[in-house]
Parts: sequence; C-alpha cells; structure tokens
Amino acid sequence: MFIPVTLEEINALGWDKLDIILVTGDAYIDSPHTGVSVIGKYLIKAGYRVGIIAQPDVAGDADITRLGEPALFWGVTSGCVDSMVANYTATKKKRKEDDFTSGGQNNKRPDRAVIVYSNLIRRYFKNTKPIVLGGIEASLRRIPHYDYSDDAVRKSILFDAKADYLVYGMGEHALRDLAAKLNKGDSPSEVRGICYISKTPKEGHHLLPSYDEVKTNKAKFAEMFNDFYVSNDPPTAKGLCQKQDTRYLIQNPPQDNLTPDELDGIYALDYERDVHPYYKKNGAVRALETIRFSITTHRGCYGECNFCSVSAHQGATVVSRSQESIIAEAEKIIKLPDFKGYISDVGGPTANMYGAECLNRSNHGRCKNKRCLYPVVCRTQDFSHKKQLELLSKMRALDGVKKVFVASGIRHDLVLEDKLYGAAYLDALVAHHVSGQLKIAPEHTEPSVLKRMGKPDKKYLTEFKKTFDDLNRRHGKNQFLTYYFIAAHPGCAGEEMKNLKSFALKELKLIPEQLQIFTPTPSTYSTLMYYTGHDPWTNENIFVEKDIRKKGAQKQVILFSRDKKSRRRTIISA
Repeated sequence: MFIPVTLEEINALGWDKLDIILVTGDAYIDSPHTGVSVIGKYLIKAGYRVGIIAQPDVAGDADITRLGEPALFWGVTSGCVDSMVANYTATKKKRKEDDFTSGGQNNKRPDRAVIVYSNLIRRYFKNTKPIVLGGIEASLRRIPHYDYSDDAVRKSILFDAKADYLVYGMGEHALRDLAAKLNKGDSPSEVRGICYISKTPKEGHHLLPSYDEVKTNKAKFAEMFNDFYVSNDPPTAKGLCQKQDTRYLIQNPPQDNLTPDELDGIYALDYERDVHPYYKKNGAVRALETIRFSITTHRGCYGECNFCSVSAHQGATVVSRSQESIIAEAEKIIKLPDFKGYISDVGGPTANMYGAECLNRSNHGRCKNKRCLYPVVCRTQDFSHKKQLELLSKMRALDGVKKVFVASGIRHDLVLEDKLYGAAYLDALVAHHVSGQLKIAPEHTEPSVLKRMGKPDKKYLTEFKKTFDDLNRRHGKNQFLTYYFIAAHPGCAGEEMKNLKSFALKELKLIPEQLQIFTPTPSTYSTLMYYTGHDPWTNENIFVEKDIRKKGAQKQVILFSRDKKSRRRTIISA
C-alpha cells in the first residue's frame, strides 16, 4: 500500500490519528530508493501510524495542516537531495528542472528546505510535538559547515531550523528508538544516531571547538571537521558536543551498521514502486524512470573519495544484502504490469563492492591513518567479485528477465586488483550487463589532483580501457566506457585541465562528455580544502579556484571543441 497522504486514506485504514507525519521536499515515490518511503514503511511495520506530506505549499496552511497534528513527532527532510544542490548549479545558477518533482519543473522545493518546513510547521501548530530533522541535508549539515551559497560557515542546521532532534545517517534504527522513547514519555537523549540541543555539555562527549571559533578560524574549523569525520565510524566513534552561542549541540555516537538480515528486512517491505496518485496527477516524476526497475544490492562505500558525501551519511563500511533477498525483489519487479523484461540496474554507491568485506573494519573500525582504497587497494580486505558473478548469473536465469544491467558506476581499480575473479567479472559485464555504456569515474588524470580527490592513479584507467576494448572485440560488441571527470576541484588549475584533455585525446581517443564543475557540499574533505585552501593531512597550501568564470573556463578547456549542435561523442582517430 501507499503511505497515506490524505484524511480519506487515513480513515480508510481505520486510523483516528497519525503518530508520525513525514514532510519531504520530493514528490512521494513509494520505493526502496527513496528515504522517506523506507522510513515510513519501517515505522509502520514497527506499529506506528504514519502519513506523508510531500512538497507542501509554504505560502499557506492548506498542505501542512491537511493531516492534522501527529501524536509523537514530525519528521522533516529535504528529500533525496540537499535542497541547495537540487536548486543551484556549481556556478550558482538556478536549476530549471527537478527530477523529483511532478512535471519536472523546479518550483516545489524551497531553498534550505528543512529550515523552511520546520518554520512552516511551527507557524500553524504552536507548541507542537517534536520536530525531527533527517535525510541528507540535515545529516551533512548537522555541525557547523561551510555553505557554498553563503560563502560562509553556518551553524548546525538544528539551530537554524529550531527543531528538537536531528537523526543523522541511515536513520531506520535511530528513528525507531526515538519513536519508542517518545511513545513511552521518556527522553530520547541517549538514543544513538541523533543530535539535540542542550543547555550544558554532555559528560563523556568530546568537546569540539566552539562555533564562534570555527566560523572565523580556519585551523579550528579543520580541527573540528577531522574530529567530526572520525566520529562517523560506529565501532570507534565518540559522542560530540559543541558550544553554539549560549547552548550546546550534542551529537550522540552513531547507530551500529545494519546487519545483512536487517537490510534484507528493509527491502522486503511492501513498496508500490510508483508515484502516489495524489502527486502523479500533476505530471510524471522523472526519477521514477531510473529507479522503478532497479535494485540496490548494498549500502556504504569503502572508497571514501574526498568529494563524496556517502562516507558521512551512508557509511564507509559496505553492508550487502543476501542473494535470496535480491532475487526476491527481482521477482516482485518481474510481476509489475509494465515490466518489459529489463532490470535497469543492479548496484549501489559503487556497484562492484557488493559482497566486499573487511572483518577488521566491521569489528574494530577504520584503520588509523590508512584508507581501504587509497593510495592503493588494501591487501587485507576481501574485494573478490565472486559473489557478484554468482548473483548476476542467477538474475540472468530468472524467467521473465531479458537483460540485467549494471548501470551504477564501478571502481575500475578494484576489477584490476582482483586477480582471481576480476577478469571474469568484467567479461560477464561486457557479455551480458552493459546497456551500451559502462560508467566509471576516474574524475581526473593528474597525480596532484587525484591526490586531493583520493582517487587511484591513471595507470588503472589505461589498463582498464584496453581490457574493456579487447573484451568488446572478442564478444563482437560495440560498447563504450562513460568517463566522469571533475573540473575546478581543489588543486586543479587550467594547466591540469589541459593535461587531462591531452590524456583523453591520446589514451582514451575521445573528448569527455561527462564533466562537471566541483560543487562544495557540506561534510566532505574536498569542501574543507576548498574553504581553507590547505591540504588537511599535510597542511600545505593548495590552489583553489573560487572565481566562477574561471571555473567555467576550466570546464571549457575540455568542451570547447565538442560538436555542440549534435552533442555526440567526438571520437578522435589514433
């Protein structure tokens, strides 16, 4: 069933009142790929009556009041994307389109959505039940953070929103525990995975530099961020507290990572895999086209790329679903009335990390001063592709399935480093699982920039391309690699972009099409570098391009010779 969005639906369920109302900046897609749907279904299974208000009109009370007031709490999220990222480009231009809005026009999600929605609730419900922030916008802005739009350090979003609690990370267990405490009339102050505001610091929690210090002192900001970052790892994390004005932000340690069985349970919940009719009548939601027939195999990413927010929100430890759970979801998709036989994606944050394990990390936390994949792939970690090969083989054999595609990006260095199963995995992809193009994200080619990004050496890229091309010839395929690159990342100037282009022409035989300008987003090391102008590990000065026109010029180094009229890939003869 859909989670109710109207009083008529609530009455049809025999409910007289809702326990929890979730407010989101996306149109409501009932899917395991959308956080508000997962949280809503999870809480309903736990026994709570849950409703959703999607993209409420902030100019009046018609939307925000239509379900009444919840008995326990309001849950507020910007949706699947930070609202400032959803609304503005890297050059601070307003985006015209929104893939998570009915009709596709970007006119429903306000800037700083969780702040706006919290204020909207308090405007029409005085002294209401607690407001709980969640989702990626709240999670990544839970401590003082550099805000690209303001070009300044903002307070924790919990203070700006004047909310009661903030759930960070993947919030199923934190919200379950918080709801249980509120339902009993107890304080949730000991619940893991939440933040709240206190008049006093919390005993046993690590005291961060104050907001007054970090908003003006870049060294203190860097100190705060480093302490914050290592406190995302459940086995070793400490609680944090920080003075902001006259009160304190309290961040409890994170919830433990879900077990594979618990993750299986979340994906076994009943999802409609469609837009709720209340919102569907306003037009198609483009995001549904991507996610409806796709399957998530795992959470988390060992990569910890410096520009990526996955580590701080979803986690840097991979938790994989069982093959039985994934097959069961595929069988549900096969029964959908408009399924044509094509599973559009089987993947996750990085598709070929399914089944990857590091028992040391799971049990004891991340290694000090060492990352799993950078500068080299850790030899003690199991990055075997065997389980992925088995899974894909089983999915190809399902009745009703014509093709199973891997559309999520893969780590090409992991394929090459897996000497036992990497070659067989890539062979299977080329033979069965590439829909014309296979996505990889080298992001750059210059060593100095790759170092700032935390990405592997370009030698992996040239070797992977050669192997991919050889396999295509062997299988009689005409498939391509799609390369994702970033311009204007900290440490990157015009000269590095010229070298990238030269490498692409000589080694890749093309001019890259998938090129984006680096956008500083909260809670990443790349944003820390952008703001401070320093390498956070060596403290050396690094070049940072902050002039918007010059950022665009870096992108044009690559794009200026592309045929802009046809937008087709330009292939350069060897």
